[in-house]
Amino acid sequence: MSSSPLAPLLDVELRPDRPPILHAKAPGDAASWAVEHRDALRAHVAQHGVLLVRGLDLRDADQVGAVFAGLSDGGLMTEREAFAPRQTYGPGVYSSTTWPANQPMCMHHELSYTLEVPGLMLFACLTAPSQGGATAVADAEQVLQALPTELSDRFEREGWLLTRSYNDEIGASLTESFGTDDHAAIERYCRAQAIDFTWQPDGSLHTRQRRSAVVRHPLTGRRCWFNQIAFLNEWTLAPEVREYLVDVYGEGGLPFNTRFGDGTAISEDIVQLLNSTYEEHTRREPWQPGDLMLVDNIRTAHSREAFTGERQVLVAMAEPRRLADCAPEPKGSRR
Repeated sequence: MSSSPLAPLLDVELRPDRPPILHAKAPGDAASWAVEHRDALRAHVAQHGVLLVRGLDLRDADQVGAVFAGLSDGGLMTEREAFAPRQTYGPGVYSSTTWPANQPMCMHHELSYTLEVPGLMLFACLTAPSQGGATAVADAEQVLQALPTELSDRFEREGWLLTRSYNDEIGASLTESFGTDDHAAIERYCRAQAIDFTWQPDGSLHTRQRRSAVVRHPLTGRRCWFNQIAFLNEWTLAPEVREYLVDVYGEGGLPFNTRFGDGTAISEDIVQLLNSTYEEHTRREPWQPGDLMLVDNIRTAHSREAFTGERQVLVAMAEPRRLADCAPEPKGSRR
């Protein structure tokens, strides 16, 4: 174990299998403490890509929201294009994505399929699960370097394609994703965001969007594997869930799926390779109540592991970055 040379007054624990952990003395006012130490905390995130702060004794959503706001630069983002529902606790403060507790959420970069992505993710644990449920992390530079060159080159050259089918039974609804169910407003949003869209005869919406799979970090310039190719692919779903969805909606009607940028299907073995490469570079630390985590969303992928018991982790997104400023996104056709 070693300590970071940055901000020596802050006790940071560094271990290869865990995210860096800063042990803070519980202050009477966590929001004021966060503002006071903001530059030091952000310096650690810049150095390591992630920082877990333990000891702030965060207890409620209002307190967490104040801490999140104090750590962000320019305010918190409003989520658009959500793939699953969230509960809102305040402006820019959300619950974790609704997802079955017995199924993991694989490694991904939040909203990597949008044109304006969060540069910073903020997490706070109010209730820790009895088992599992860690928000694990993986270094996107290391993952890119570990992938087969032929595969990463293809994704860097072509990008990746996300297809979505919105319905009222599974995944996020139109209102949850777009903030409205007005068809004209949704069409304007899709045109502005380079999203192809088709209204189905039953009134449901099908979309396609092509995005960059490899980007350059806006501060370091280093190449990062940045996408949700594996997480939103059909082969990452539990077999029984995939079989049910295909049976009910057909292969073209899955709530979400990913392909190579040229539209070619991604095979199950490639998805398994991506997930196993993530696992080889995963660092994890079980949540404790009151914990705070800051994640550089471009440099660092995150996941949510399966769990038992109650789990309450609040989330915020901040410091929007235009994907075009990190790497030219593949050109998508527009309607």
